[in-house]
Amino acid sequence: MADPSSYRPKPGQIPDSPGVYRFRDEYRRVIYVGKAKSLRQRLSSYFQDLANLHPRTRTMVTTAASVEWTVVNTEVEALQLEYTWIKEYDPRFNVKYRDDKSYPYLAVTLDEEFPRVRVMRGAKKKGVRYFGPYGQAWAIRETVDLMLRVFPVRTCSAGVFKRSAQIGRPCLLGYIGKCSAPCVGRVSPEEHRELAEEFCDFMAGRTGAYIRRLERSMQEAAEEMEYERAARLRDDIDALKRAMEKSAVVLADATDADLIALAEDELEAAVQIFHVRGGRVRGQRGWVTDKVENVDTAALVEHALQQLYGEESGDAVPKEVLVPALPDPVEPVQQWLTERRGSNVSLRIPQRGDKKDLMATVQRNAQQALALHKTKRASDLTTRSRALEEIAQALGLDSVPLRIECFDISHLQGDDVVASMVVFEDGLARKSEYRRFQIKTFEGQDDVRAMHEVIGRRFRRYLQEKQQTGEWDEEAPAGADAQTADGPATAPVTEDGPVSTGPTDDDGRPKRFAYPPQLVVVDGGRPQVAAAQRALSELGIDDVAVCGLAKRLEEVWLPDDDDPVVLPRSSEGLYLLQRVRDEAHRFAIAYQRNKRGKRLKAGPLDSVPGLGESRRQALLKHFGSVKRLRAARIEDICEVPGIGRKTAETIAAALAGAAPAAPAVNTATGEIIEDDVTPPAALSSERGQER
Repeated sequence: MADPSSYRPKPGQIPDSPGVYRFRDEYRRVIYVGKAKSLRQRLSSYFQDLANLHPRTRTMVTTAASVEWTVVNTEVEALQLEYTWIKEYDPRFNVKYRDDKSYPYLAVTLDEEFPRVRVMRGAKKKGVRYFGPYGQAWAIRETVDLMLRVFPVRTCSAGVFKRSAQIGRPCLLGYIGKCSAPCVGRVSPEEHRELAEEFCDFMAGRTGAYIRRLERSMQEAAEEMEYERAARLRDDIDALKRAMEKSAVVLADATDADLIALAEDELEAAVQIFHVRGGRVRGQRGWVTDKVENVDTAALVEHALQQLYGEESGDAVPKEVLVPALPDPVEPVQQWLTERRGSNVSLRIPQRGDKKDLMATVQRNAQQALALHKTKRASDLTTRSRALEEIAQALGLDSVPLRIECFDISHLQGDDVVASMVVFEDGLARKSEYRRFQIKTFEGQDDVRAMHEVIGRRFRRYLQEKQQTGEWDEEAPAGADAQTADGPATAPVTEDGPVSTGPTDDDGRPKRFAYPPQLVVVDGGRPQVAAAQRALSELGIDDVAVCGLAKRLEEVWLPDDDDPVVLPRSSEGLYLLQRVRDEAHRFAIAYQRNKRGKRLKAGPLDSVPGLGESRRQALLKHFGSVKRLRAARIEDICEVPGIGRKTAETIAAALAGAAPAAPAVNTATGEIIEDDVTPPAALSSERGQER
């Protein structure tokens, strides 16, 4: 690991002008390429106290051994040079978008004497016109089959073309009218190229004018009583319209635009692009990348634009590019796109109308692509095994943690404090083992104290069940007494019901905490980890590893360590820890919201012992409101079906002892809401402040 101060440029050496810089490692390999409006300000930001740098930036500067730069005249030149160097050096710390598969394109080889229509994949070639990409190759072939009736362009390979020319007889497509047969001289090279260019114009979105021209020709043929030619033109129009129907109309104003959307988390980002030509979706593509450098959404958009248009020119760059966030600054990027197209390009965020709605669709596609990518990674056995091995190595464990339990605390400004426990076995979620807790020993906001309580309660139950099965022969620690364990009223419950394949009690019910984990993960940093370790030490448990995952910088904290463990951003181990932590957070939030909702909806009748939901509803239906029920006599209450005198007396006593709640007011209408009804807005307004 290199010390950045060993290769820091001397003061005054770095120019205060636009440019591109390269960090190299000890083997002179380029590991990072960046651009800056001011090289002096940007490079100086890398040579500061390492504790102030983002972990990814810190890893990069300590891996590097030297830095060099190139001065340019404008920010546009810097953008172009940065893209060129990234393509040339493929730096390990730069975000690189790579296709998760090789998308097929509809290509027209205009560089040949007789242009050919074909399906092509991989890198684009000079002199070839591309349309797409398409999701499947068969979709291209269906479209081409419909259009060859109107534009009989050559589709055969070079070998078939040469053979037909030698024998003087065209292939089958030439006989059925789906090829103009330039191989045997039916059309001249100029006529065939004109057909190919018309095909390209139609695919590029200029469809309306061509179809209107065919319709006029059909009407003229009918007026001249050339019915066979009119019928052929009619069939040509139908074929073109069927080809157009295969791509849905999304923008009514026949706009040419590319829409780019992103879905991201701390480790990865997915990008989706819709190519819209003539108001129709002509292609779709997407990538997923690891966030190996510290970038925000605007920087990811800039990288995506470089990837999309770095090798394109002319009409391949659309008039309009719609993005979720604008690069900062936006002017150099927009000017660069304009230069590549040869005319003005609008780069903006859609604010309203059809374009905003379509952007939402692209965004959903990006989110689904990221979720699918994560599902594939999680379901892969080799990937899970590597993740567990990386965790064991990073944390110094003797063996891989086959069972991982993660704990998280959730509350709303100190109210309704709850905790969750999720379980992952062999890298997969085991929902039947999930548990949730209410914090009982104190009130208020104290995540560290709550974590200590939850960890203690979970492992006390483990020690108790170990004693009951005879696996614990020594005297149990003082904290393991049954009187201090969770009582029935607050016992943890599962998310999916009492399903378990582990040990069972005498009555056949599954044991709640029969298995110990090899690793306990807490959502938080050093204080939460210390609290969890203290709870285990108080119970005499020393064979369970503890770590914490801090969300802000994704650092892994260990007990008694002053510095965190920083796993590589591409690490499968870090990815698994993040999934475990996020699942615990989701489960805790869901329980906390459910608990708060029940509390807000609770009324004075909920505290009456022996009064269930059905009889409460019957009382409210009979009297109309709690206010009228409170004023009713015991004899009146007894008239409600299912309510006896003893129950009526209990209800009357409970309502008499409960102070009437102050009337709520609907702030929208000014109406007084009676009978302890909580306005819906009271619930939604609090969600933004919960943890």
